[in-house]
Amino acid sequence: MQIFGVDIGGSGIKGAPVDLDKGDLAEERFKVLTPHPSTPESVADGVQQVVEHFGWRGPVGLTFPGVVTGGATVRTAANVDKGWVDTDARALFSERLGGLPVTVVNDADAAGVAEMHFGAGKDRMGTVILLTFGTGIGSALFIDGKLVPNTELGHLELHGHDAEKRASSKAKEDGELTWEHWAHRVQKYLAHVEMLFSPELIVVGGGVSRKSQKFLPFIEGIKAEIVPAQLQNNAGIVGAAMRAVEG
Repeated sequence: MQIFGVDIGGSGIKGAPVDLDKGDLAEERFKVLTPHPSTPESVADGVQQVVEHFGWRGPVGLTFPGVVTGGATVRTAANVDKGWVDTDARALFSERLGGLPVTVVNDADAAGVAEMHFGAGKDRMGTVILLTFGTGIGSALFIDGKLVPNTELGHLELHGHDAEKRASSKAKEDGELTWEHWAHRVQKYLAHVEMLFSPELIVVGGGVSRKSQKFLPFIEGIKAEIVPAQLQNNAGIVGAAMRAVEG
């Protein structure tokens, strides 16, 4: 069974049909840059480009980098235009896609659902946290395999700042940090998360997950098991498609 997934991020909008039996992309993903300013209308244009690239005419699942309630309404917009707040994203995207059925979910929640079903969190019970490091830091919290939605742990305060301002991969790039220096920032963030939630497993996702060998060896003192996401940067697309099936 194939369903289309789209992952909207602070830097790019990427999507592809997903084979839900295998938990992998059915075709090579297509990506466009996230527009700036990233208003609802301009992002909808980007989503339309991605979906139309494949000529897709079925259900579409989309991720969004912020709190999403009821599979539709955006409540926060930390790394995109503030005009998104209180937008009915499901109605906006469905209209732009010619009336296709649409489901919208928090981006890290989508990635977490995919990793728990097909990847690093499969069959893991207890408390599991997936953290995506990209333009910001996204989070997905699972208790015995059940998602606690919209946790947004990237906005925990760390040394007087939103944690993502210090420890996201964008912070690494902007500060021109070495992998080791950045890993020490990530370690402080993980220690804070661990103090609050005591997870058995922490899954590190986002684009940096494919380079995990460059920074995970520098992270010390965390009691939880730390592993890279197996679906890497495709997890959001796969999870979005999974959510679309659920409606």
